[in-house]
Amino acid sequence: MRSRRALPTLALLAAVVLVAACGTPPAARAEILWDRYGVPHVFADDAAGLAYGLGWAEMRNHADLILRLYGEARGRAAEYWGEDYLEGDKWVRLMGVPERARAWNAALDPDERGLLDAFVEGVNDYARQHADAIDDELKPVLPVEPSDVLAHVQRVIHFEFVTNRAAVDAAVERWAPPGSNAWAVGPSRSASGHALLLANPHLPWRGFFRWFEAQLTGGGIDGYGATLVGMPMLAIAFNDALGWTHTVDTLDGQDLFELTLDGDGYRWEGGVRPFEVERQTLKVRTAPDAVRDETLVIRRAVQGPVVAEHGGKALALRVVGLDQPHLLGQYWDMIRARTLSEFEAALGRLQMPFFTVMYADRDGHIMHLFGGRVPVRPAGDYDWSGIVPGDGPRTLWTATHPYADLPRVVDPPSGWLQNANDPPWTTTFPRAIDPDTYPKYMAPRFMSLRAQRSVRMLEAADHLTFDGLVADKFSTRLELADRILDDLLSAAKSRSGLVPEAAAVLERWDRSTEADSLGAVLFERFWREYVSYTSKTGPFRIKWDERRPLETPAGLASPAEAVRALQAAALQLDLARLPLDVAWGRLHRLRLDDVDLPANGGPGDLGIFRVVNYRKDDDGREVATGGDSYVAAIEFANPVRAMALLAPGNATQHGSPHRADQLGLFADKRLRAVWRTRAEIEANLELREKVGSRD
Repeated sequence: MRSRRALPTLALLAAVVLVAACGTPPAARAEILWDRYGVPHVFADDAAGLAYGLGWAEMRNHADLILRLYGEARGRAAEYWGEDYLEGDKWVRLMGVPERARAWNAALDPDERGLLDAFVEGVNDYARQHADAIDDELKPVLPVEPSDVLAHVQRVIHFEFVTNRAAVDAAVERWAPPGSNAWAVGPSRSASGHALLLANPHLPWRGFFRWFEAQLTGGGIDGYGATLVGMPMLAIAFNDALGWTHTVDTLDGQDLFELTLDGDGYRWEGGVRPFEVERQTLKVRTAPDAVRDETLVIRRAVQGPVVAEHGGKALALRVVGLDQPHLLGQYWDMIRARTLSEFEAALGRLQMPFFTVMYADRDGHIMHLFGGRVPVRPAGDYDWSGIVPGDGPRTLWTATHPYADLPRVVDPPSGWLQNANDPPWTTTFPRAIDPDTYPKYMAPRFMSLRAQRSVRMLEAADHLTFDGLVADKFSTRLELADRILDDLLSAAKSRSGLVPEAAAVLERWDRSTEADSLGAVLFERFWREYVSYTSKTGPFRIKWDERRPLETPAGLASPAEAVRALQAAALQLDLARLPLDVAWGRLHRLRLDDVDLPANGGPGDLGIFRVVNYRKDDDGREVATGGDSYVAAIEFANPVRAMALLAPGNATQHGSPHRADQLGLFADKRLRAVWRTRAEIEANLELREKVGSRD
């Protein structure tokens, strides 16, 4: 029978600490001060002690989730938990994740080895000492091995962000991954004369996308930030001297190659080349005491594993960065850095195959890097975003661009940089990077309405204050409404049915998705209908123009279809017995555990900077599932000023009080203070732990 046991109570943990204090306890590897939002502040004498404390702390807040993720990364989840996990296991095995993770583990240098081993020791020590806090069905994953952590890192970074099953299943469509916002503002545009940094990744509030916030202090490190659950380093972070954040960029780090099957092989250079074939046995649990075997046949071409087959053809997948095992060491060196040159020395290793980097520091420097591993693709008229011929070496890439080749901007004349998942060419205005000087495949050319909204707010602030930065972050204004609403209202004049009433609602609407905005629900439903009606021609009268990047697209391509869509949207609300001016927050909710609050913010494709994504719940309400996840605003003054928010809370573990304790702040559009000094932390202390005692 499955058990769901609560975390050890604070009273019990406090008693353990008190008993230990009465004697002469052995020295601890790390001290963890837990603040009242469940954020661990890990103090240790060296980096290995910090890694140990990080592993322990992640388990305390996310033990069940972490063990499930590690089991999935092993490719053995179906063996542990049944048939529902089989397809995931096949994908992980097909991509070679477990074997490659073991090879990566063997390739680590001594410093990386010490950090990874310490992190894993912290994970396992927590599990041994707090077994009652862990769900029984997750315990077969224990003990965790170093290769499990690397498999998890690889699975998430390379086979969820760079590519994933959805991208392969779609075959000819580039996956649209989760997004993010990022700003870096230099001293010339800052009211205080200090650089500002906004970190704002947009990810789902679940699974391997879940963020964990922490501070690591000791051994020359004083880093604060967040990482994806199960990762052995801070991924987005700052110290007293500098900081960085990431956004999902437009980098194309994977390609699908079409093969022509011939017998037991595929055609290659006028002949036939045999596949490399491997058979693996997957175990699938069918009952608590029964498993069955399933054979997985893996075929690999010279480009990579075969991921699809149809009509005498096959698709082979090639992914960048699989020979780069030192991501762990790179990120620990990034948080050790004190200057831009030190930071770039670490970043330049390009062990991370993906992500834009947005950077700011106390010296006043700001930087935007189109980061990751970009394949050096052969010349030719190929659509690298789709499927390319795989019948010979003419399309086979074997190298990636070095750091010096990547689009990069440092200290632009504008004094600001932004990225909202747009290509690097629009990071600032006037433009600081000429796309014509880069290979066509480096990045596409477009600018979303959300990115344009981002630029519009930055350009409007001559001297941006810290509070202004936070206020802009929470802006729910729709750039889309500003581009088309006047046309829609004009087209709706003198119409019949529900159209006049609907137009009156939209004319009064504040063009935002605040919880009390009246008209936002109607407008979004109109837009979804209108886009479906104009799927062949496109919705806009004026399409996006690279020469007018901040004024286009604009206008309605078909006013008649727009009126029809408005009538349909109004009818939807009328049939649901909802007023046409129903408040956004009445239908859009923040629900987690016993919290149920009106939401604000909306989908990024509406041109909203405050992104919140929703799904329909059983009662017909739209419930937030992701978007704004971790938010941090940092000012590099002396001392550094920082505020942050982790929307769904810093814990998923059953019984934790921190599963939804920040959702009220999220609803109120408020950040909380970041506590970094011992005095600040002690004043907001929930629990003190000394962990990893050494005799």
